[in-house]
Amino acid sequence: MAATGAALLTASVLGACSGTATGFARVVELKAHHSRFDPASVEVRRGTTVRFVVHNEDPIAHELIVGDEATHDRHEKGTEAAHGERAGGVTVPAATTRSTTFRFDRPGRVLFGCHLPGHWAYGMQGVVVVT
Repeated sequence: MAATGAALLTASVLGACSGTATGFARVVELKAHHSRFDPASVEVRRGTTVRFVVHNEDPIAHELIVGDEATHDRHEKGTEAAHGERAGGVTVPAATTRSTTFRFDRPGRVLFGCHLPGHWAYGMQGVVVVT
C-alpha cells in the first residue's frame, strides 16, 4: 500500500470500566485517520490505568507510544520498525485495531504519539493531562 497523506486520529473516550474485573480503570478509544490525534488532549486522574484501543482506518500503519519526553526522544531517533503490544506502545497496521495499557502514576503531562517516519513531525502527537 502506498503511504498517502497524513492521518487524523479521532478519539472518543468511553466511560469507566471496573478496575477489578478488567485490570484497567478507563478505556480510551482512538481512531486513526489522516495522521492527527483528536482530541489532542485527554485528562485522567493520577493512579488510573488506561487501556488505549486504536482503530486504524488509514491505508498506512501507525503506532501509539505513551510516555515522557525521554521516551519520545528515544522512539523518534530509534530504529525499531514495529512495536508489539507492551505497556505504553503498540504498532497498528493499516485497517486493524490494536491496544496497549499505561498506568499514570504521577500528576503532570504525559505525551502520546506516532513515531513512524515523518508522523511525529507532521503532528501525530498529543498529551495526557494527569490530575
